[in-house]
Amino acid sequence: MNGIKTFFREVRPIEYLLFACSVAAIVLSFLLTHNTDYLQLTASLIGAVSLILIAKGNVAGQILSVIFALFYGVISYFCGYYGEIITYLGMSAPIAVLAVISWLKNPFKGKRSEVEVNHLKLREYPIIFAISVCVSVAFYFILRALDTPNLWWSTVSVLTSCAAMLLSVRRSPLYAFAYCINDIVLIVLWALMSAESSTYLAMVVCFSVFLVNDIYGLINWVRLLRKQQALREEQTI
Repeated sequence: MNGIKTFFREVRPIEYLLFACSVAAIVLSFLLTHNTDYLQLTASLIGAVSLILIAKGNVAGQILSVIFALFYGVISYFCGYYGEIITYLGMSAPIAVLAVISWLKNPFKGKRSEVEVNHLKLREYPIIFAISVCVSVAFYFILRALDTPNLWWSTVSVLTSCAAMLLSVRRSPLYAFAYCINDIVLIVLWALMSAESSTYLAMVVCFSVFLVNDIYGLINWVRLLRKQQALREEQTI
C-alpha cells in the first residue's frame, strides 16, 4: 500500500492531465467512428498508460508495452499489416522484455519506480543505427514476399521502431524522439487504411495520442537526466 501511495504522490499534474486527455480522445474516437472492435480500444488504452509510465521512467510501463505489443500484433493481423505483426510480436515484445530486465537492474538509487537514465557513448549511436538498418532491410524482403500493403511505410516503421526500442533498452532519453518519428509513420499507415474503412480512424487517433505522450516522454527524460546528475553532484560535494 505504501508503494501505491508513493506512486500517486509522485504523479505530476501534467501527467494526470495527459492521462485524462489520452483516455478521452481514444474513447471518443472509438464511439464517434462507431467502432465495435474492442480489441483496438483495449490496446489503445493500454498503450497510452504504458507511455505515461515510461515517460516517468517507471518499469511498469515497459511491462505494459509487452502486453500492448501482443494486442497490436493481433489487430495488425486482421488488417493485413504483416510488417506490424512481425515488428511487434517478433521484435517489439522480445526487446521490451529485455528493456524490463535492463530497467529492473538499473533503478535510480534503488528506487524501482524510476530507472537510472543513461548517457550513451557516441560510438553506440552508429551501432544502434546500423542494427536498425540491417533489420529493416531484412524485413523489407520478408514484407514484400508477404505482399504487405504500403510496403515502404511499413519498412520505415520497422526501422524507427527498432531504433526506439534499442534506445529504450539502453535507457537513453532519445528513445522518445525515435518513438515520435515512429508514431508519425504509424499515423500515416493507419490513415491510409482508414481511407478504406472509417473504423480505423480510431487507430489514427491512438497514435496521435501516443505522439503527444512521447513528446512529453522526451521532455521529462531530459528533466530526469538533469535531476539525477544534480543529485549525484550533491553527493560528491
